[in-house]
Amino acid sequence: MSAPLAITMGDAAGIGPEIIARHVEIHGPEGLVVLGDPAQMRRAFALIGSRRGIVSWDQDQPLKMNRKIGGTDSPLAMIDTGSVPTELPYGAVSAESGALAHAAILRAIDLAMAGVVAGLVTAPIHKESLHAAGVPFPGHTEILADRTGTRDFAMMLAEGPLRVILVSIHVSLRQALDLVTETRVLRTIRLADQACRALGIARPRIAVAGLNPHAGEGGLFGSEDKVVIAPAIDAARKEGLDASGPYPPDTVFMRARRGAFDIVVAQYHDQGLIPVKLNGIEKGVNVTIGLPIIRTSVDHGTAFDIAGKGVADPASLGEAIAVARRMIEVRR
Repeated sequence: MSAPLAITMGDAAGIGPEIIARHVEIHGPEGLVVLGDPAQMRRAFALIGSRRGIVSWDQDQPLKMNRKIGGTDSPLAMIDTGSVPTELPYGAVSAESGALAHAAILRAIDLAMAGVVAGLVTAPIHKESLHAAGVPFPGHTEILADRTGTRDFAMMLAEGPLRVILVSIHVSLRQALDLVTETRVLRTIRLADQACRALGIARPRIAVAGLNPHAGEGGLFGSEDKVVIAPAIDAARKEGLDASGPYPPDTVFMRARRGAFDIVVAQYHDQGLIPVKLNGIEKGVNVTIGLPIIRTSVDHGTAFDIAGKGVADPASLGEAIAVARRMIEVRR
């Protein structure tokens, strides 16, 4: 039998456990294994009115369900990676929940690297909780890159037909401007091509967004588009990649959504993420490109404001699972 897909529970004080529980109630637990605190997953099932059981999964015996932890038919398989207080307050930053989330991520990465799981999908974590736990990374992407020893990596966000990959990720805007270099833009174009091929797109059409208004307007509004970004595009084309631009950033995302391009290279975090999230985050997916393993994620945060209220939408998690499975099939 094939290896399962791992899901990390995310921050226990957020909506991660709830959206996992809701997805499992709708689609079933088959082919999935969740890493985290079984007690918190039981609390999530109770929150949505489900009595579904949980069984522990021994990764050394693929797909074999072992000791029963509780519940009824069609149980959810879990790997216990630690615990937090049973009555952990919803919506609160804590070192305990940060440490638990981090432990689950590291275990999932190791299992994926070993081929025990086919890939991983991550529920949202909270950066302040990670910091409180002493984790020296700002988010999933950096943890994944460090644990897998990956140097060339990027974040791709997808929502329907719009796919966006970022030159820089979690840095200040002032730092992001300094990171728009020919080397980094070319590297991101290459990763954009890799990202699309991982989704089964044979000849990706890559649009590169400009940095300045109107892509610099021939140098009137800044020189970076002409001096830095255009040479990176030329270099990519010489390598055989179908890259073009730089395009005015206020229109290129609209054109991609309408089908003119398969992916857009955005120069910094908010330039790329705002158009992806404009129509809502219900169907958005975050994919880390460049890793030796498959990793997708929801395109939203821990939603502390609604955590514990039983109203969280699992749609983005469902899309992240679907994209991960598509990437697994393409890789095979």
